[in-house]
Amino acid sequence: MADCLAEQGRGRFASVRDARQNKAEFFQTDRPGFLDQLRRELLNFERVCERSGERGAVRLNVLSDIDWSKLGIPQAFPRLLFVDYTKCVTRVEKTPDNYRLIFSYSGRPQYRNQNRRAFLTGAPVAVVFRGGFPRKFRGRPVIDGDRDDIANAFAAGQIVALTPKGSAARDRSGFVIDNPDLIGAAS
Repeated sequence: MADCLAEQGRGRFASVRDARQNKAEFFQTDRPGFLDQLRRELLNFERVCERSGERGAVRLNVLSDIDWSKLGIPQAFPRLLFVDYTKCVTRVEKTPDNYRLIFSYSGRPQYRNQNRRAFLTGAPVAVVFRGGFPRKFRGRPVIDGDRDDIANAFAAGQIVALTPKGSAARDRSGFVIDNPDLIGAAS
């Protein structure tokens, strides 16, 4: 997780890490209170969006992989669009209409079955590539995922290519994938 997001960007700062930890503890220790506050904040956001004539988009999981649909959150706010990344393929297979999930690929062996199932769903699959983006990956066309998270959520059947950020550039665990076009060209 550290290479993915936890310590990237503002996550380098202790105050940000502490705030994230406090929020996680709030969720774990007072789930009803947390959900009440979340519903109030989403209702306020929904009202702001209505006044401006825009559809609001929300990403609740940045460092977590909580199934918010099991808690009824996306269903309670059908005018909002919820977008998340997940490593759990069962979440991709069934979501409310206003909840778009992007499967997060990993080359680590323990994710092999999740990856295989994700490719059968047609859902967008995010892959972090080292050495630029290939034209295709595992038979799917590749788009530049660093441009627009909302567009990524609607990229059915495509690979959402991401560049490694911060310490992820040095990752050798299988999270970051070497660009297969470069590997083929070097052979």
